[in-house]
Amino acid sequence: MESPDGALPGTQTPGEATPTPTPTPAVPDGGAPVFTKTPAQMSSKGLSFTGLKSIALVTVPTIDGSRITVLKISADTITITGFSLSVRPPQKDGLVTDADTMSLKGHVSVYLGSLTATGQDGKTLVQLGADTPPSLDDVEPGLLHVNMGLVGTTADSISYTNTDQRMVASK
Repeated sequence: MESPDGALPGTQTPGEATPTPTPTPAVPDGGAPVFTKTPAQMSSKGLSFTGLKSIALVTVPTIDGSRITVLKISADTITITGFSLSVRPPQKDGLVTDADTMSLKGHVSVYLGSLTATGQDGKTLVQLGADTPPSLDDVEPGLLHVNMGLVGTTADSISYTNTDQRMVASK
């Protein structure tokens, strides 16, 4: 149905100001454990959820007593295929863990400090947050390569299949 000026509902007419979105403030997550200041670098080939409960911007406590803002995803289960995780302080050697799958089951909460998606040409398509050290896994971008700054996870059960771990020198 058109409005009296001929515009369709929900459309903007020329000269009309564009509304400015109001940012949603992050709220403290009172149930979160204490995390380190440096997120781990997680990548995957596939990610699936069941029973998605919420996605929220929250703050969580860190080991030095400060709080950081993260994206919290809560679900019944999260399964990550082609799992790879680099854990290290900035500019230091680290540990890389690869697994065919990582399965989180029951009261799952995943806390992400950053998320970056790159296209086949290596150009960044999406970026959220910026405090995650570069990956140690030398994975070449495919059609779409997603890396997440994993601050931490909680679940009733966390399991891995076909796991490999190795120490890797900083680049």
